[in-house]
Amino acid sequence: MLRTGQNISQKQSQQQKLSPQQIQFVKLLQLPGMALDQRIKEEIETNPILEEVDPASLEETISEQERDWEKRDEERGEDEPDIDPVDRNENIDWDSFLHNTEYDGSSYSGSNNTSDEDWKDLPNPYHESLLEELEMQVALLDLDGEEMLIADQILGSLDEDGYFRRDVEAIVDNIAFNHGKLVSKSQVEKVRRLIQNLEPSCIASTDLQDCLICQLYNYDAEKEIKNLAIQMLEEEWDAFQKKHFDKIKSRLSVDDNQLKKMFSLVKGLNPKPGAVTDPETESNQIIEPDFEVYYEPAIDDEGQEEGEFVIRLSHRNAPPLRISPEYKKMWDNMKGGNGAATDKQTKNFIKDKVESAQWFIESIKQRQNTLMKTMRAIVELQKDFFKHGKGLRPMILKDIAEIIEMDISTVSRVVNAKYVQTHFGVFELKYFFSEGLETDDGEDVSSREVKNLLQKVIDEEDKSKPLSDQALAERLKKRGYKVARRTVSKYREQLHIPVARLRKQII
Repeated sequence: MLRTGQNISQKQSQQQKLSPQQIQFVKLLQLPGMALDQRIKEEIETNPILEEVDPASLEETISEQERDWEKRDEERGEDEPDIDPVDRNENIDWDSFLHNTEYDGSSYSGSNNTSDEDWKDLPNPYHESLLEELEMQVALLDLDGEEMLIADQILGSLDEDGYFRRDVEAIVDNIAFNHGKLVSKSQVEKVRRLIQNLEPSCIASTDLQDCLICQLYNYDAEKEIKNLAIQMLEEEWDAFQKKHFDKIKSRLSVDDNQLKKMFSLVKGLNPKPGAVTDPETESNQIIEPDFEVYYEPAIDDEGQEEGEFVIRLSHRNAPPLRISPEYKKMWDNMKGGNGAATDKQTKNFIKDKVESAQWFIESIKQRQNTLMKTMRAIVELQKDFFKHGKGLRPMILKDIAEIIEMDISTVSRVVNAKYVQTHFGVFELKYFFSEGLETDDGEDVSSREVKNLLQKVIDEEDKSKPLSDQALAERLKKRGYKVARRTVSKYREQLHIPVARLRKQII
């Protein structure tokens, strides 16, 4: 018998929720230096009490400030929160706030270079987009009204690589529905061909085959080889894609030398005419390292090496922040004035902003400490690499988390989108993390080292007879690395290296 109805029951469960301060810290932790710089500007704009100061104007050294923070922590009981409870009363100890909330970012960073400060707020120069450039070129063509409508539809349908992959019938139907004009497929194809003659060359091609053939017709090259290359792409496209050289030579009646010239000609073409570099986007892709790590060698009196590592945070990761002294004056003026209601409202506003500013500064300090602890742990485990630029050891997030006694998710946020400048170049922190493999000698090596060796073996292979994955595994085994064929296949795919057949070249 089915029972229907509603029942009321109680269930006790335990859930862990992050405090606003913890959420703020987590969000700041995962930001790289340039993004943090922007986040601080936003916070300063919304909180008038928070301000950024010139490190040279701060009177106290960072060591004195650190002692002040430690003294405050000792005076605060274990049951009290990390952030001063300024909302418990209306009296603010401004001397404490002004003294303890000044944070000089120079504690972990190198010298702050402010020579570019006058330039960073200037607007970026304007650059026309590819679509705008094409629209200006189309305007110079001798097109009638219907053809201009077709051109507008084609330009608006180009994908990020510059291809026109839309069905021609859809263009015809769209113009008929939206503009009441009946155009034919042949008209659309005619306008598309005209657009292909614009710059970049062969824009609006329907596919890769069409794009390469279009470029060959416009290419200034040896006539015989050019015609043979066009014939190859038009008649033997499948054999060309799969590099079936024998089939192409047989069907086109060409020798090895001619085939090599044909492939060399095609390789010089542009497969993505629309993937042009945007100057503004390119400038935004500039990497600014978050850390600097250098090894300074030294020899003691007994001739033993006793060098040390120098680890610095970028000045963007360690901005000098403090609570504005001007608000102390405002507070003193309110004490001697009238209008209690207005004063109370203003006091509440100042207290809220002071609390918010102090939380933010505390989160910045905690962020820098966590970043430095993580970087020190990475350097400790990868000493050989930071000394010599090689000898990367197996290392996973858990290894660092255990050293710094934090959660793996915290380490993951630290290494995300962060970079370090070394004597051997700039590396993403993720570069230092990899699984381990065992050599014949029983020594653990980083999988990244194996990938580097795999890349070297493939670079040195006979391109007329590329090595299969099984042959690559055997080559690695001869060098002392026990790697299965399926592991070689996985590493090869991660390195974006094609299979042996597609690596074949005409020598």
